[in-house]
Amino acid sequence: MNPRRVKDLLYEQVARVGKAVSSPKRLEMLELLAQGEKTVETLAAELAIDVRLASAHLRVLRQARLIDAQRDGRYVRYRLAGHDVAGLWVTLREVAEEHLLELRATLAQMVSEPGRLATMGREDLLAQAREGEVVVIDVRPRPEYETAHLPFARSMPLAELERRLAELPRDREIVAYCRGPFCLLSDEAVEMLAARGYHARKILDGVSEWQAAGLPLSAEPAG
Repeated sequence: MNPRRVKDLLYEQVARVGKAVSSPKRLEMLELLAQGEKTVETLAAELAIDVRLASAHLRVLRQARLIDAQRDGRYVRYRLAGHDVAGLWVTLREVAEEHLLELRATLAQMVSEPGRLATMGREDLLAQAREGEVVVIDVRPRPEYETAHLPFARSMPLAELERRLAELPRDREIVAYCRGPFCLLSDEAVEMLAARGYHARKILDGVSEWQAAGLPLSAEPAG
């Protein structure tokens, strides 16, 4: 085979992945699917698009072998083809943050109150959560928590948080997290907790960032 033709074919195959992740909505789909399996209906609702458009985006991701699908009764459930796909999303985001001033500026605006952002490192957070010095809460929907969550984290979905405030101690710091740096669920949680007198902050990590850093995840409920 012609060497030039071989090289063209090789780059063409890699470019299939690049084309698949060239859409903002498909990138968000990857982030959502990194949290666990979801139906097209759930994805469409999360992305605020109609089901037909969501299906078209999923088809592109499947053609690039980035996601798999399995029928569950009358529904089809979609999932990432591997943990490396979640790592690809984290890497893309980190490269964009490093080189795009516009992205860094937008992220800075999201963290409008820097004091609400936990500054401890990942290992320190893990150690403090293990010792009970801080209470880590996962404010994602419960099925995402059950798929995987940070060690020692409690499931406190944002939709349930207000009626479950009595479960949280007032004499310890509460650290909230959700799906990663672009997720606003933890911001809402911290705002709610602070307004009710809790010492609450958030971290930017989600399970994908934690895993990409080589740290353990858990699928067991926190004690």
